Amino acid sequence: MAYTAMAAGTQSLQLRTVASYQECNSMRSCFKLTPFKSFHGVNFNVPSLGAANCEIMGHLKLGSLPYKQCSVSSKSTKTMAQLVDLAETEKAEGKDIEFDFNEYMKSKAVAVDAALDKAIPLEYPEKIHESMRYSLLAGGKRVRPALCIAACELVGGSQDLAMPTACAMEMIHTMSLIHDDLPCMDNDDFRRGKPTNHKVFGEDTAVLAGDALLSFAFEHIAVATSKTVPSDRTLRVISELGKTIGSQGLVGGQVVDITSEGDANVDLKTLEWIHIHKTAVLLECSVVSGGILGGATEDEIARIRRYARCVGLLFQVVDDILDVTKSSEELGKTAGKDLLTDKATYPKLMGLEKAKEFAAELATRAKEELSSFDQIKAAPLLGLADYIAFRQN
Repeated sequence: MAYTAMAAGTQSLQLRTVASYQECNSMRSCFKLTPFKSFHGVNFNVPSLGAANCEIMGHLKLGSLPYKQCSVSSKSTKTMAQLVDLAETEKAEGKDIEFDFNEYMKSKAVAVDAALDKAIPLEYPEKIHESMRYSLLAGGKRVRPALCIAACELVGGSQDLAMPTACAMEMIHTMSLIHDDLPCMDNDDFRRGKPTNHKVFGEDTAVLAGDALLSFAFEHIAVATSKTVPSDRTLRVISELGKTIGSQGLVGGQVVDITSEGDANVDLKTLEWIHIHKTAVLLECSVVSGGILGGATEDEIARIRRYARCVGLLFQVVDDILDVTKSSEELGKTAGKDLLTDKATYPKLMGLEKAKEFAAELATRAKEELSSFDQIKAAPLLGLADYIAFRQN
């Protein structure tokens, strides 16, 4: 998936995703995006995925500005500082800037994996650290760390400033997965195509591994965040994360989710509350924390918070859709469990097509919240919205 940014004679950008015919057929089975309203005063145009060239256009229509092909090497897309510097040069020459979203995500995942590996070494007592590392380093897309880093870069910060907090977000996410998979919760045997933590290490160790990741996440932010970050920003991030996990966040969402199983009276309002608090809050916290660390203004924090709320809810809506349209092999986890446990989901309450329309609406709203930011710096967050919308597992 590659995004091409137009830089000729304008501060706005053109980002486009080019997918193969096979990818388009696969995405078509998920949902269709409806046209965007406007962006920077220019009509949003997101055609149906059934188009022959299978391009998903965003921001500006192709051909509305001088168009010349100029690809930026993968090395140039790894930091926003490199991309912005390059943009000034290419803009003066009337060329395009290609932002390779896949390359960006890969580079962030590599950096995050290295930081996680270093943060939690295999030491005594070995069993608990093996359990922690088993789930933490099991792969995954590192969406939450990438969101944190991208938001920090969006407002002028750097990857180094955000990395400890980005790692903490992945630790918390991993904790939630370990605990969600337990027999007393969702009782899952597989996660990311591998046996779940409790299947390998036992339920007692899995619980403790989750607890250890939870506590270490806060320690890591406090200890490892660069001393160049003002202490009040670090404290605010820690406070934000604490609220995200507690009774008004992940824990609250999980409790309402459990108590709602088999309840025929669960409505869309309750379902949204569950998903916002069980899934969206950590994505939101990742983005907001990155913004705080990077020195965002209160208005900027409010905008990226709204972006993240839409993206977080979008993630869960798509998750619900995939649960009824994909196999266990494709998902890397047990498919169809929501139906078997009679859980309330968006496809169940809205119907599959309406759920797909809602997902498209959320993707649109998320992007619109970024309209006031520098569009080169916003490219990763815009790409992440599309990535979440079109993910296949």
